[in-house]
Amino acid sequence: MKYEVKESSGNLMMEKSFLFALRIVKLYQHLSEKKKEYVLSKQVLRSGTSIGANLEESRGAQSSPDFQAKISIAYKEARETSYWLRLLFASKNLTERQFNSLHTDCEELIRILGSAQLTMRTKIQKGL
Repeated sequence: MKYEVKESSGNLMMEKSFLFALRIVKLYQHLSEKKKEYVLSKQVLRSGTSIGANLEESRGAQSSPDFQAKISIAYKEARETSYWLRLLFASKNLTERQFNSLHTDCEELIRILGSAQLTMRTKIQKGL
C-alpha cells in the first residue's frame, strides 16, 4: 500500500509532514542498516518524525495559544531536522541527490510552518 498526499483532504501541512516522516524513517533504516550510522541517524529520526507528531497534537489544542505552541514546536523540530540533514551530508552519510531531495522537503515544511506560526501569532495578538 502506498500512501499519497491527498490535496483535497484540506490539510496539506499534515499530509506533507506525514510523508516527510515516512521518508525520514526510511532514511534511518538505510543509515543504520547499510551505513552502520546510529548517532546522527537517531537524531534526524527523532526530530524529523516529531514535526508531524506535534502537528497532530495541535489538532487537539485546547486554545489558540496552545495550538500556536504546538506549531512553534513543529517549526523548531523542522529547523533541527534541517541541521541534522546538513550534517549527514557534510559527513558523507548522504549523497548529494539524497540530501537535496530530503532537504528541499524539509525547507518547504519550514516555510509552511513559519507562515502558520506567523498567522497564529497575529490572530492571538488581535484576539481572534
